[in-house]
Amino acid sequence: MTDMIQFVANYDDLSTDRGYQFRFHCDKCGNGFMSPFETSLLGTGAGLLRAAGDLFGGAFGKASNSAYDIQHAIGGRAHDDALARAVQAGKQHFQQCTRCGRWVCPEVCWNGQSGLCDGCAPKEQEELAAQKAQAAAEQIASKARLQNYTDDLDFSKGGMVQCKCGAKMTANTKFCPECGTPNAAGQPKPHFCTSCGAKMEAGVKFCAECGTKAA
Repeated sequence: MTDMIQFVANYDDLSTDRGYQFRFHCDKCGNGFMSPFETSLLGTGAGLLRAAGDLFGGAFGKASNSAYDIQHAIGGRAHDDALARAVQAGKQHFQQCTRCGRWVCPEVCWNGQSGLCDGCAPKEQEELAAQKAQAAAEQIASKARLQNYTDDLDFSKGGMVQCKCGAKMTANTKFCPECGTPNAAGQPKPHFCTSCGAKMEAGVKFCAECGTKAA
């Protein structure tokens, strides 16, 4: 079987004592091909004997075990022959790329126009669509980097602060936009008269108590 080792390197053996079946996989994408199930005559006989043993026990049970052992003892050649037939069926389904040597599925990974797998000879429309999508993503990222998304943020006045509700806001915002709680950082800071010490409202030019000009 040395001539088929490359092909069968990527397969699952689903055989049981009842018969033989194999699943082959595309070397590129992993798509599978299931070979037809081949019943093992020896395995069928073993199954009948086991069934008889279950019903009657005794000698039938011993015969069942013996037939099952025979199936495993001499099934190697039958198994190899079944594998060889399955490989031939698989080779009718898969395509081998003469450039890279991989066996690929015709549904997804084979470029019939070039006679190669689409890894060695990408399909024109698929490659064009992929390149367009990549170029669009790069252009979007480039334009996004040119856009200023921080015009409304005043970092010169304390940057960002967090309200007790968890919302973020700039330090000079007077009230939380989520819950309306006054922002201590954004409220006007009180000041006092430098002459008499009286509290002065924000924006007044002279002290209401002594007439001193606000600093």
